[in-house]
Formats: sequence, C-alpha cells, structure tokens
Amino acid sequence: MTDFQYIGSELEVFQHAVNWKKYYRSHIRQYLAGNVLEVGGGIGATSQLLCSGGEESWTILEPDAGLLDQTRSRFAAKPLPAASEMIQGTLAELAPGRAFDAVLYIDVLEHIEDDRSEVRVAAERVAPGGYLIVLAPAHNYLFSEFDRAIGHFRRYSRHSLLQLRPPGLDIEKALYLDSVGMCASLANRVFLKRSRPTLNNILFWDSYLVRASRWIDPVLRYSLGKSVLVVWHKPDRTAA
Repeated sequence: MTDFQYIGSELEVFQHAVNWKKYYRSHIRQYLAGNVLEVGGGIGATSQLLCSGGEESWTILEPDAGLLDQTRSRFAAKPLPAASEMIQGTLAELAPGRAFDAVLYIDVLEHIEDDRSEVRVAAERVAPGGYLIVLAPAHNYLFSEFDRAIGHFRRYSRHSLLQLRPPGLDIEKALYLDSVGMCASLANRVFLKRSRPTLNNILFWDSYLVRASRWIDPVLRYSLGKSVLVVWHKPDRTAA
C-alpha cells in the first residue's frame, strides 16, 4: 500500500468553488457513464458534485490515507448516488485487468512528476469506447508560489498536454476554461505572489470570475483560460 501524504492544504477552501466545478462538469458530463475511476479523489468534494447517479459505479483512488478518511466521513454523511468504492493507492495497486468507462484526473496530473508514464498507464485502464479526462492548470508563465506550495511540477498548455496522448487513444476535446480567472492568476503571479488563497479569494473568484468566464469563454472559442481540459477517447475496435 502506498505511503503518501499530500503536502497541499488548499482542498478545504477549494471545495467551496461550486460554480467552477459545475462549469467544467458541463464540459465532461456526457463522458461520465458506466464505471468511473477518479484518480486523486482528495477529500471527495469533487466526486459529490460530478457523480450524478447515472453511473454504474464510482471508484475513488487516493494515495493519502488521511484524505481518504475524510472522504469516507463525507460519504457516510452524504453517500454518492452511485455505488462507490474508495481505494488507497495508485493505479499500479488496482486489480490487474480492471478497466473503466471513464478515468478522471481533476487537478491531479500536475502533481505527478512522470506524467507521461502516468497517462500511458491510465490509458490501459480505459475500457474500449471509454474516455480519459484530464483537467489541469494552464500556462507555465502563471506558475506561482501557490503552485510550488502545493506540489505542482508544472502547468500545461493545450499543446503540451496533447503531446502526452498515449497510443490507441484519439483526441475528443481540447480547450481552455476560465479566461477571466486567468487574469486573476496573472495578477497573483506578478503582483500578489500569495502561496495560499483565502476562502474569500475563492468565493470571489467562484461567484464572479467563473460566472463571467462562462459567458466569455465561448466568445473566445475557448482559446484562453487558467485551466486546460483534454478528453481522449479509446475506440471500440470490436464494434461494427
């Protein structure tokens, strides 16, 4: 079993970013069906917002035992609407041959040093016809004290994330989200240099900037944003 402790402390405040979670959920909802694997489930706040109950199962993979305990407590009070399973560990510790219709990395891949190997192994866990979904912070020029404090190795451009495409998967979607929030991130990078956002920071961004981005991003054709979303699809070669 993996002995891992997450160094970040932002999960408690980011669980309040409900509008942001709903925004990116609108872009991936159609891919969340069947058996879903969420890699790096944290404290379970994202799972509760993404899981609709239309899935057959929702499996959370989290290497930090303390975070997983918080998830168990959260689900004990408010269970997911789909059958759920919580596993401490990494992809390597899942049962061999086990595959999923959707594999999720929501603000997780940037924490993994060897991201290319991680994506390759994740692709092997995607069932034929399924999807590999990655949401990550965008643009290395926005890399800040906050990124460093919570263990980010990098931020991504759309191009650099697409370069990780593993063999056998096709590009389904690739776009930027939160163009207005990108301006706030740039201000923090250049002027504020804060290593920890406050709850008030998160609530302001979520209540005002994310709402504005939902209007402006489509006008910009999703060409700017502080986050990048890529969805890969594994074709079902047996379907004919």
